[in-house]
Amino acid sequence: MRIAVDAMGGDHAPKEIVLGSMEAVRQISDLTITLVGDQEKISPFLTDDTNIEILHTTEYITSEDEPVRAVRRKKTASLVLMAKEVKEKRAEACISAGNTGALMSAGLFVVGRIKGIDRPALSPTLPTVNGKGFLLLDVGANVDAKAIHLLQYAIMGSVYSEKVRGITSPKIGLLNVGTEEGKGSELTKKAFAMLENAPIHFVGNVEARDLLNGVADVVVTDGFSGNIALKTLEGTAIHLFDMLKEVFMTNMKSKIAAGLVKNDLKTLKNRLDYSEYGGAGLFGLSAPVIKAHGSSKSRAIYNAIKQARHMAAYNVTGTIETTIDSMELNKGE
Repeated sequence: MRIAVDAMGGDHAPKEIVLGSMEAVRQISDLTITLVGDQEKISPFLTDDTNIEILHTTEYITSEDEPVRAVRRKKTASLVLMAKEVKEKRAEACISAGNTGALMSAGLFVVGRIKGIDRPALSPTLPTVNGKGFLLLDVGANVDAKAIHLLQYAIMGSVYSEKVRGITSPKIGLLNVGTEEGKGSELTKKAFAMLENAPIHFVGNVEARDLLNGVADVVVTDGFSGNIALKTLEGTAIHLFDMLKEVFMTNMKSKIAAGLVKNDLKTLKNRLDYSEYGGAGLFGLSAPVIKAHGSSKSRAIYNAIKQARHMAAYNVTGTIETTIDSMELNKGE
């Protein structure tokens, strides 16, 4: 299996991208990686090129670039060429830690959508207290959404959770302001009715305060609410550890206490570490496209590659398309 990786995307490119890619081919026997980017900048970090090839280009998309314009004008940018490798079937999946908007644009304009999916969803797996994690979608691919889109998100999330994460009959929840059926906006009320009749294990409305308790394996919402929920969870985790560090460094007694629980705190931090869950899948595209976190180090890149490989190996996109095609979705709402 071949996976294309944007070597120039992210805060720590190309070094961490290359290191993560080398680790992936060492650990996964049937894997070949195409690193897309500037060969002169990649080569110093590529100490072992076994099953790794470089597709050379000096052009790349920055975080300051306007996404759609950049994808259309920078036709030889590393991110665009990466997506083209998938489109032309030289690779089965692709990964980038670069400009999120540009990756979504390349996914839509180059890779293309699955038939029957109106809008792709950006879908990270987030940690829970039991270590199982949950899938949240959408977290920003589409700020506005219709009920039919939330239904499609639920189906895609259910297929992914079952095929890749190995969860039998994954629980699907609808993010809302209350758990009662009648709560929420017109959007969530319409979505609730659709989800009840869908071929999924729908558990009803879920509240944001219960997300980390593992109330559902998949939580669906519009991109506006999802992005706020995601950033709130990320910010809370970061500031919580900053506050703990401040408390433990207050005096000698607290420093000794910190030494005693150092390993336990490290374990807790790892349980909240995004890098252990890979990247955010752009569900709804005709091939696996993974958005790795912009600050990804080699461990996160390795897990994102492993995630993409699983999606391709278990034919997640094909299963989504078959499931959607078998349903008579009411698009005329």
